[in-house]
Amino acid sequence: MSQEKIDRYKQEKANRKKNMKKQRVMGLARKGVLTLAGLALIGWLGYSAYGKFAANQDREITTVNYEAVNSYLLDLTE
Repeated sequence: MSQEKIDRYKQEKANRKKNMKKQRVMGLARKGVLTLAGLALIGWLGYSAYGKFAANQDREITTVNYEAVNSYLLDLTE
């Protein structure tokens, strides 16, 4: 039993650098994914808030003068 522990420890010690590098890469990947998710959430919230703000603004009403079109159509029919 103790020989198995010693062999396991030696194997772990031999692969320690590789395992540490793997853990570091996985940690960075996890942080990157969480950062992207956070930015997406903040962007979505900002877009939604702007949409609600823009919907509450008064819209300028414009009128179109069709006198020129009507006179042209009347000239065509005559």
